Amino acid sequence: MNAVQTYRYLAPSTLAQRSLALQTSGGPAPNPRFFAGFLTTGQAAAVGLLAVAEVARTRYHRPVSPASLDPVVTGSRDRLRFESFSGCCGVYARLDVLPAGLDGDLSEHGTTNVDVNTPLREALARVGGLDPLHLSVGPDDLTVSTLDGAVVEKKVPLPVRWLRGFAEVQVLAARFEPRAELPAAEASTFLRRLPRGSDRSVLWVVPAGRSLRLTSRPVAGAVCLAGAGRLAALQPMLRFAKTLRVYGPTVAPGAAPAPSVWELDTGALRLSLTLSPEPYRGFSGEGAALAALAGDDVVDDANLVSALLSWDPTIDPDRLAEQAGIDAGRVRGALAQLRATGSRRPRSGQTGTPG
Repeated sequence: MNAVQTYRYLAPSTLAQRSLALQTSGGPAPNPRFFAGFLTTGQAAAVGLLAVAEVARTRYHRPVSPASLDPVVTGSRDRLRFESFSGCCGVYARLDVLPAGLDGDLSEHGTTNVDVNTPLREALARVGGLDPLHLSVGPDDLTVSTLDGAVVEKKVPLPVRWLRGFAEVQVLAARFEPRAELPAAEASTFLRRLPRGSDRSVLWVVPAGRSLRLTSRPVAGAVCLAGAGRLAALQPMLRFAKTLRVYGPTVAPGAAPAPSVWELDTGALRLSLTLSPEPYRGFSGEGAALAALAGDDVVDDANLVSALLSWDPTIDPDRLAEQAGIDAGRVRGALAQLRATGSRRPRSGQTGTPG
């Protein structure tokens, strides 16, 4: 079931003279500014942003018209994070701009939606190799005070499945371990050699020297690759990457299909795709968070943990458990409750997700 939410932007997002202004909607303030400064690897950052936006527009299972949903941006002390789900909710894309990629001030923390419109996508595609890219996430104060009557209002279906998907991805990824790390050249070769027509099939990969080997059956140490065509959004970023890391849960012979994470690391940026266990399955329906939400005290625990977090962008379940006087399992259940209700989007890198 979809609800409708009105996203209010003070103006369209723009890219002029290589200065990228991403307009925001919602967050710790009505239209917060999370960052103002340069991205040190402008072209790579532009490519990564386009990848996240492209996943948001794509339905990989039974492709139809573009979904065109606005990606989510989170500001924290040490990074900017852009996230989206595909229209079918079976692919979760994330771009982390790390400290090495930021030359400016992170002035706010919190989570909001950003407007990545068609003109902006076209402008990002024109950013060249040495072009500087200045990023302002949210309007500056002067602009806000002088834009009376210039508010851009858009009505879009609220992706409730995104809220469920965020919760599911975090619970699932908490069980993941690093399974393989490939240099960029080997990663490019592996992705290029994936069999055609595998977009809807479930394959498995196992480390083989400096690369990966495909297998049709799960074996110890294998990682599930469901719908290999869903990795296409990584391709443009390969030329900037140093490594490809692959994460997944522990599997045994005969195991059922499982989700996996495929992460390209440039040093300043990390672009990752999390794939659902099968191409037709969306994360919003996986149900992994249900067990975490089943405890009698989970709502009270969530209220307590939310007060302790107080918009702290770094999540340490053990520290929260000590502060709250409850065990770490109940803390994780409380965090799952907060994610499932959309009450707060903590920085997920501290709750088990790779990266």
